[in-house]
Amino acid sequence: METKIYTLVMKGKPEGPFSLEELKALDVKPDAFIRKPGMDDYKEAHEFEELRSLFGFKQQFTAPQYFAGFDLRLLAAAIDWFLVLFVVAVAEFTYILAFDKEDAVQLILLSNLVALPLLKFVYQIIAETKTQFTVGKRMLNIKVTNLDGLKPSFHQIFIRNLGKIGSTLTLFIGYLYSFLNKKQQCLHDVWAGTLVIKERLI
Repeated sequence: METKIYTLVMKGKPEGPFSLEELKALDVKPDAFIRKPGMDDYKEAHEFEELRSLFGFKQQFTAPQYFAGFDLRLLAAAIDWFLVLFVVAVAEFTYILAFDKEDAVQLILLSNLVALPLLKFVYQIIAETKTQFTVGKRMLNIKVTNLDGLKPSFHQIFIRNLGKIGSTLTLFIGYLYSFLNKKQQCLHDVWAGTLVIKERLI
């Protein structure tokens, strides 16, 4: 006997539970609200992979409405730079105290010219791939998405962060490009097919 796990909102009231076969007989629409055990809230039918297969639905996306401007991006980057600098400074200070390497201070400072940008590059890729935001972005309630407003792929995140080098080396023209389009994409966002959005207008 097929498991009945789907609760369907019908005429404004939750009905069920139903099995997949029973849902098929009810002629469920893509925007019908459905819930399965363990879910915190209802979702539309097109959001369930098994229902898309059953009914031939196409998954629908709600296009992002609010985009992070240059000011929010700049502030988020400043927060992230401060975080990276703080972590590195603490680590280096601890190393100098523990191993009495005062003579290595100049070498450490020079190595930071390479180490800091590389560390930030790796940090951003890891953070944005896993959660779509860095600490700075999280504090400002903004995140990186693909053009549909969904989680971007690792490839997109990598291209985006690699592209930031080009946006910087072109005298920041890549960043200023965000003023020229409605979605406020920097050039590296255009190259990667990404957006930086905010959940609401702030």
